[in-house]
Amino acid sequence: MTTRMVLAISAAVEVLAGLVLIASPTLFVQLLLRANLSDEGVAVGRVGGFALLSLGLACWPARAVIATRRSTWALFTYNLLTAIYLVYLGVSREFVGFLLWPACALHALLALLLAHPVYEAVRREQLAIQSSKAG
Repeated sequence: MTTRMVLAISAAVEVLAGLVLIASPTLFVQLLLRANLSDEGVAVGRVGGFALLSLGLACWPARAVIATRRSTWALFTYNLLTAIYLVYLGVSREFVGFLLWPACALHALLALLLAHPVYEAVRREQLAIQSSKAG
């Protein structure tokens, strides 16, 4: 699977999650955590939906443009932190909804698929720094 394809899948997942959060934060939280939201939680959930939608759109790979390091880093960081947090929620058993473990697995998989391109980008950058110091 190419980095571009992983970016597109990850971006699409975040766009979809953002749209669902904007449309119905209560449904989203019920399916993910089996919890209820206060009115304030609904408002914050929608703002989170705006953020996920924006992240997905910002990281969406363009047709003629190679996937950028910033998009890869952003989606890697987001997916890794989200997977870790969802595992924490599931293990603590405070919030375990129907979609918690599938969402956790999806974010962990996307983080894993993005880890190699991130590593390669860091490695290339370090080699460039070393070669400029040597030259």
